[in-house]
Amino acid sequence: VVEDLVGDLLSVVQERLPPSLFPVLQPAIGVGSAFEGWCPSEYDAVYRLLVPLEPPHGHTFHLVLGSSRLIPEKTYRIHVELKCTCTREQLVENTLCLRHHPQEELRRNPAASLLGTLCTGCCLDIQKIAQWFQNLVRSAWGEMPQSRRYRMKVLPSRRSCKLQLTNDSGRRLSIEMVFGVQQGKSDIFLSSHTTEDIFIPKTMWAESYAVAEVKFFRHVGRQAPHEGLHIKCLQLYTGILGGKVSNYYIMKTVAMHLLNTIPLANWSRTEFLMRLEDILQYLHSCLEDK
Repeated sequence: VVEDLVGDLLSVVQERLPPSLFPVLQPAIGVGSAFEGWCPSEYDAVYRLLVPLEPPHGHTFHLVLGSSRLIPEKTYRIHVELKCTCTREQLVENTLCLRHHPQEELRRNPAASLLGTLCTGCCLDIQKIAQWFQNLVRSAWGEMPQSRRYRMKVLPSRRSCKLQLTNDSGRRLSIEMVFGVQQGKSDIFLSSHTTEDIFIPKTMWAESYAVAEVKFFRHVGRQAPHEGLHIKCLQLYTGILGGKVSNYYIMKTVAMHLLNTIPLANWSRTEFLMRLEDILQYLHSCLEDK
């Protein structure tokens, strides 16, 4: 339901955008615990979806690795560069190549370049993208069929678009859309979302394996015993550790490591306590190594 709703919303938003002035929105990908099947509490679930961004016509994205040692995550800046479209412009009336005729095009349309709207300097700015996207969602919501069933509120966020939907009975649905740029053809993205509770500059994008992780959990779910023991282990320990984002990610990383090293056939109900002990032992060994 959430993925269908967001898909419809992105379609309405994309239709409102000029074809060559803003990032091209790709179909959203469900990521995080709610889509991996182990959300600690279904009543507090936040359905997070990654919205891939592709450069519009006349632009390219160039990824530049960050060098700050103060940020534990691997981060990048996304440089927006103009590319030559002179050959194509001859086929399209009233179109100028932004690289070779930037001043003429900007005089006709001050927002003609992505550099002038959603960037700081030449770098894609997460906060500007978030604000731009939030405004689009507010204006597009009235065209959505779901607007007749849900009241929508855009919650404050500098690095994503957080929506709170409330139906007539008062039940709430929390959705967060984060933004990402794909690295080549891989499942690795540069994401506006971070797993660390620290400040990251608005032009720094964190390397994210969230898409690969949700594929991993779906694969395990098809191969593991039907009891879903790995899910119960994750829910138990994350519930004990509390709601800190980094705690969730630590436990998920431990679980993924053990799911790769312990045969899936051994994740059955009869071995529940043994798998809980394995998780604690692995955490203990990691602490000793540090």
